[in-house]
Formats: sequence, structure tokens, C-alpha cells
Amino acid sequence: MTSMLLRGRTLTFRRRPLSMDDAEAYAYETDGALLLRDGLIVASGPYDTVRAQAPADAIEIDHRPHLILPGFIDTHVHFPQMQVIGSYAANLLEWLNTYTFPEECRFVETAHAERIAVHFFDEMIRHGTTTAVAYCSVHKTSADAFFAEAMRRDMRMVAGKVMMDRNAPQGLLDTPEMGYDETRAVIEQWHGKGRNHVAITPRFAITSTPEQMSAAQAVAAEFPDLHIQTHLSENRDEIDYTLSLYPDAADYTDVYAHYGLMGRKSLFGHAIHLSEREQDAMSETGSIAVHCPTSNLFLGSGLFPLKALTRREKPVRISVASDIGGGSSYSMLRTMDEAYKIQQLLGERLNPFDSYYYLTLGNAEALSLSERIGTLEPGSDADLIVLDMAATPAMALKAEVVTSLSDELFLLQTMGDDRAVVETYVAGRAAKTTLA
Repeated sequence: MTSMLLRGRTLTFRRRPLSMDDAEAYAYETDGALLLRDGLIVASGPYDTVRAQAPADAIEIDHRPHLILPGFIDTHVHFPQMQVIGSYAANLLEWLNTYTFPEECRFVETAHAERIAVHFFDEMIRHGTTTAVAYCSVHKTSADAFFAEAMRRDMRMVAGKVMMDRNAPQGLLDTPEMGYDETRAVIEQWHGKGRNHVAITPRFAITSTPEQMSAAQAVAAEFPDLHIQTHLSENRDEIDYTLSLYPDAADYTDVYAHYGLMGRKSLFGHAIHLSEREQDAMSETGSIAVHCPTSNLFLGSGLFPLKALTRREKPVRISVASDIGGGSSYSMLRTMDEAYKIQQLLGERLNPFDSYYYLTLGNAEALSLSERIGTLEPGSDADLIVLDMAATPAMALKAEVVTSLSDELFLLQTMGDDRAVVETYVAGRAAKTTLA
């Protein structure tokens, strides 16, 4: 494959920033370059240095004055909920029963699942998200459509067939045996094919019987390296309902602990209303609390204590996510804009370097995939985005007074969306949307 040389200002993180002034946490080149070959980053650094390593026939693309970063990572999104976005409801449980469950019933139809998969991956590319962690529906057809499209696009994706055997419409229920068998079938058919990762996906305790939770535990024991994803403590009524279904549990988190579903590759969507005991349990197992700010605000679920969770004596690992379709934007820039506002309401500060750390290396670390994605380090997958801080007239006007990298990042975060994404590269190729 012909090598490609991308020129522009480059930004990549080495670790989580300790403060606004922690320049050691990241590498920023005002005239940087990336050498790409065979879907990987071969070299990165100052333009002159990287140019000298490039073969004579390398295709050079000059993105100056724009900013090149690792592709964004979204750690919690519902693939079947694209047509649920913007649905009016009072709270989580009403929203699920009125809009979400009826929509997900449609994914039993292969043609519908395949059509939505095309739209889903188009939106990921348009918004600069190169890896997502997705819930499919309860139907194996939805997982097949998702992973087939991921392979066609050569995108690194994590996803799973949802397991749910109660408290949902008949068209959305499997059984403990079906959940186990079909999850195993999805693993055997798709895990490790292309860049696909299969996640074990019991939707949440409310929609799984103890027997199904045991089935999820059995799959996790057989495939200990797989991701696990579910929901936790998003809404007060949800918590009460869960405890009524699992009366022997010490708390909501204890339900998942009892079935061996906590660990360093376990992603718990929302996790807003955790007690100190639950926070300790999350920390001790290395489980990840997935912050979904636009969803939490849209459904009135609560304010996620991101800063408090990360600075406690037993810190909790954090990632950030759009949570489409409870979330209201595919854009991870919009996601971090709302995350910033939530911390403001809690009397905390979330600086721009923090935000972009989470969108790239931080989310990659949460997924235990930082050796593959989330940085511009040589050997990493060449999943990249190019951002323009002057993408709209209003942004261009503000850009006139931007004097620092932090100012630029904050401008992109507060005013940017898909229009700020100049180009998205997937496995070293400029990715194109399928639909107009």
C-alpha cells in the first residue's frame, strides 16, 4: 500500500492531565506530521522529521492550519435508537416503554437493521467517532447487521446482542438459554473478525431475570477477555425497581457483583447515584462508570460527579459517551460541552485538556485498547480526525481572538459539531459516508 503523509498541527495525549498547565501530559506539534501505511501510524512528530522518513512516493496531504487528533471514541451508544432521538418523555422508564422498546422491536427485520446500520456508521464518520461501544437489540439480526457494516468500513467497534428476558414487550424478549446461545453465536461469528470486538450485553437488571444474569455470568466465565456492558443507577425510580426485583442485593451495584460481571473491561452506563460502598466496589474491581451527559440532562436523570469520583481515595475509572438515543447528539464535542456544564453546576471545573484526554486516550484506556487506538503513537491504528476551529461563521469570528491551544480546544468543544470535522480517517484512509 502506498504511504500517506498528513501534515498539520498534531495533538496526542500521553496520560491524563493533572492541570491546565500540565504540558507533559500531551504532545503538540505546531507543524506536525503523521506517516501512515497499512492502516497504521508508522511515524509521528515534527513535519521535517517525519517527512525525512517517508518514501519518495508517499502521498502528502496538507491539512494546515487544522488540528489532527486521534479519532474520537464513544463508549456507550444504542445502535437501534437512531429514530428515538428527541422523543418527549418525563423520565427514563417512561421513555423506554413509550418510544425505545417499540422501536427496538423493528430490528427483528434484517432489512431494517441493515438500513439503520448504514446510517449509524455514516453518523460516526461524519462526527469524527472512529470507535464506539454499541448496544444492538435483543435480536441476533441486529448484531449481524452492525458487525457486517463495521467490517465493510474497517472500523474498530465493540458491540453486543442485548440480553433481556422480562419487563419488555414480547417482541423484545429472549430467554436465559437464547441469550446465552445467541451471545455465543455472535462471539463465534464476529469477535476478532476484521476489527470487531463482541461485548457481553445484559441490558440492565430490570430486564434480566436472575437466571439470565447467571447465563451472562457463564458467558463471561467462558470468554474472560471480552468486554461487558450494562446500565447502572441512572434514575432513582430505576434503582428502587431494581432493588424490588433483587431484594437480597445490598444495592444496585451488588446485583452485578453477585453475578461476577464487574471488572476492568466492564462498562456501566450512567452510574450517577452511587453510594460510597458502590463507588468503592467500582474502584476495587476496576469497573468503568460511563458518563453520558446529554442523556442525563435530556432525561433529567441527575448530575454525574465526575471530578468527585476521580479524586476520591479509591478513584473510579471514568469514560464518556453520547448514549444515543437518550443522548441528543452524535457529536463527542457536544458531549463534552454538556459534561463541562454538569461539572459547573456541581461547582467543579473540567478543563479543555481533560475533555480531549477523555475523548481519545482516556476512553481508549477505559476500553483496554490504548495500544491500538486513542493516540498518535507509532504502531497505533491510523484512526484520525482533522478539526477546524473556524468551521462556521460564528466560530470563525471567535477564532480571531484565540491565542492558545486550550482556547482552541474549548472553542471547538463549546461551538463545534460535525461541521468542525474536516476529515475522518479510518485505518489510514479518508472515510466517506455512504448516503448523501
